[in-house]
Amino acid sequence: MAVKIEVVESDHDKIRVRMKGVQRSYANALRRLAMNYVPTMAIDEVVVLENSSVIYDEMIAHRLGLVPLKTDLSRYVLPEDCDCENELGCKKCRVLLVLDTESTKPKTVYSGDLVSEDPEVCPTSATIPIAKLPQGRKIKLEAYAKLGRGLSHAKWQAVSVSVLKEVDGTSDFELFLESVGSLTAADIFREAADSLRRNLELIASKTKELK
Repeated sequence: MAVKIEVVESDHDKIRVRMKGVQRSYANALRRLAMNYVPTMAIDEVVVLENSSVIYDEMIAHRLGLVPLKTDLSRYVLPEDCDCENELGCKKCRVLLVLDTESTKPKTVYSGDLVSEDPEVCPTSATIPIAKLPQGRKIKLEAYAKLGRGLSHAKWQAVSVSVLKEVDGTSDFELFLESVGSLTAADIFREAADSLRRNLELIASKTKELK
């Protein structure tokens, strides 16, 4: 049976793809790759310069790590693929975001208060709460974001939903993906498909080397 891929629904954050003539194992591999293998940007290192809030440094760093960041896969490489050999990375594999805020009256610090050295790599939403500051308190820090995969940590997962189901009890399948906002849903599907292709090609080439 010829393979047929049909996009049933697609917008920035969601995509529904119907697959005909595709074995379940391959269709499920796409689901898993979309969830665990598509790279996205996330804050991974935080240097706290000043923190007079009531929240521990580690808790602030944890919250920052879970803030989804807009990602451009054409401009950055995974740290393990970068030739800089710098512990904190370089312009090709990391982005610096700065948070420097002080309260003259009680206020909430939001993700939108982060200032990125690359305007294209910023929080997908400006209204994610980070901390509440009483009057006269301050948070000043440097946060370093890098590409990673959901396989390593949930903060790098590109999707919030990745579901595969049979269609009308047939051998056809429907894959539904919902992006966290770092990448478009269509880009996530394409990246997962490319990843599957590359892995299959690698397996085929290694198999040919067997004696």
